Amino acid sequence: MKKVFNLTNLLRLVLTVSVTIFVLNCTSQKYKESTDETLNITEFLKANDEYSLFLEILEVTDYAAFMNTYGTYTLFLPTNEAVMQLLNELGANSVSDVPLEDLKELAKLHILPETVNTTSFTDGKIPSPSLQGQFIITGAAFIDGQSSITVNKEASIINSNIEVGNGIIHVLDKVLRVANKTLAESINEDASLSLFAEALKATGWYDKLDEPLTYDEDSISSHLTVLAQTNEVFQKSGFNNLDDLKNRYSHLGDPMNPEDSLNLFVAYRILPGLNYMADLAITPAVLTKAPLEVITLTLVADSLLVNEVTFNGILEKGVEIDRSVSDNTASNGVLHLMKDNFFIKKRFPAPVYFDLGDQPEIRQLSSVFRKPGNSASFRKSELSEVDWPDDQVLGYEAAAIGDGAYLDWAWHGDIVELYRFRNGFLDPITFTTPVIIKGKYKVWVSYRQNQRSSPAVEVSVNDVPLARRINFTEYGNTTLPERVLESQGYKRHIEPFTNRFNCRLVGIVDIPTTGRHKLKFEAIQDSRNGETWIDVVEFRPIDMDQLYPKFQSGGDGLIYE
Repeated sequence: MKKVFNLTNLLRLVLTVSVTIFVLNCTSQKYKESTDETLNITEFLKANDEYSLFLEILEVTDYAAFMNTYGTYTLFLPTNEAVMQLLNELGANSVSDVPLEDLKELAKLHILPETVNTTSFTDGKIPSPSLQGQFIITGAAFIDGQSSITVNKEASIINSNIEVGNGIIHVLDKVLRVANKTLAESINEDASLSLFAEALKATGWYDKLDEPLTYDEDSISSHLTVLAQTNEVFQKSGFNNLDDLKNRYSHLGDPMNPEDSLNLFVAYRILPGLNYMADLAITPAVLTKAPLEVITLTLVADSLLVNEVTFNGILEKGVEIDRSVSDNTASNGVLHLMKDNFFIKKRFPAPVYFDLGDQPEIRQLSSVFRKPGNSASFRKSELSEVDWPDDQVLGYEAAAIGDGAYLDWAWHGDIVELYRFRNGFLDPITFTTPVIIKGKYKVWVSYRQNQRSSPAVEVSVNDVPLARRINFTEYGNTTLPERVLESQGYKRHIEPFTNRFNCRLVGIVDIPTTGRHKLKFEAIQDSRNGETWIDVVEFRPIDMDQLYPKFQSGGDGLIYE
């Protein structure tokens, strides 16, 4: 003990601290196991009684545990008053009175598998579907002199962008309803569409629009899109009843005959696939159920026009889709309403600008698709409109501006990446094109140069090789006059331009039928284990200016001379 008392002050301090640590280590302590105390969605609902009824729906459907796990979700959350209103409409006294399967579908409709802030809302569908499979539609409305955000055209957001530990919450004043009526039922129950419904029944198309949703062996859905006309629109064109339509259009006297003009009149208003306004706005032309007939679509300001074209210098005015009453979801498709009557038009070749990265499955990844700095890889089983023979993956990249990779100079700021494109690596790779109207086209392929890419790639359309091959190692020319460069089979396709990009004329193709076609790339000479980056493939009518419009580098626009 004497030695202890004779220690220096420093040693005494060390001894004191050591003893203290020893004592503390022997004491039971409660430590914080997480650095984030933000409540997850389920815990948030439990902490706020005004949402107890929707919490009960999540609990009885077993989604409460799911919504309390790690992840990124968006919940459209109805208040208790909203749920009570739904129960009253269903004649139910409590949540337990509603069939469990109906509650499950209801719960899933209110959940998105990603976070979507209101700043990302547009006047139309949210890009990603709900867990239920149907899309959520947002818009703006003025109620009592104040603007508000509507959801599925009936509910309003009363509190938005509530951040929780696993996502974001938007509070609704009404419960969203699952669209469980077919297109046929939706049309038939709308009194303003009674003449259109009669025309559907007379031509046999009503039964087709009444079929339940199915998927084929390639997971392609049977969704349909209908461009309907109200009785008022028909009356403006002199059609007051079904007999008026038959007298004008039924040239065979048999509307059930697919070749009868009235049958074609109706079929021309039915499009394959699920096409909301947001989808149609970015699609130059779409096939219809009238054989080999298409409608063209043009976005002018905030109006979406059907069949507005200029021929021989004369503008043929289009017909506007009434966006305020369109985007109506049905169980097997979507319904739009037209502002005027329209007819099948003779089609002339029109340019198609095919962004290879614009694939339906990639577009559904709204957190990746054309979002700077994001990328994804896909097996061929994950892409319904691209095919290749091996097990390699196809890459998609949306570059961050100024990321040094030069990808931001591509149109839309994105490219597809063929990694080590050579025999045994994505070779050959075939893409399904958008709709191309029959006619003769010059085909241009633009790409980002890479010295380690393939120096000889053959391009085919419908398995017919085009005249010229692409050298993906070749830089773009920045010095020759543009028309001289064009005469040599090259051009500067983007504005502003960098020589790290190039655009090659691969030949002229004769498209025999209006529709979608196969575009194939095959490496004739192997790459040096380098990536091949492709931007956009252009099909320009042979009598069209081949240089303009150009594409906005890093953006979505077209640049005219």
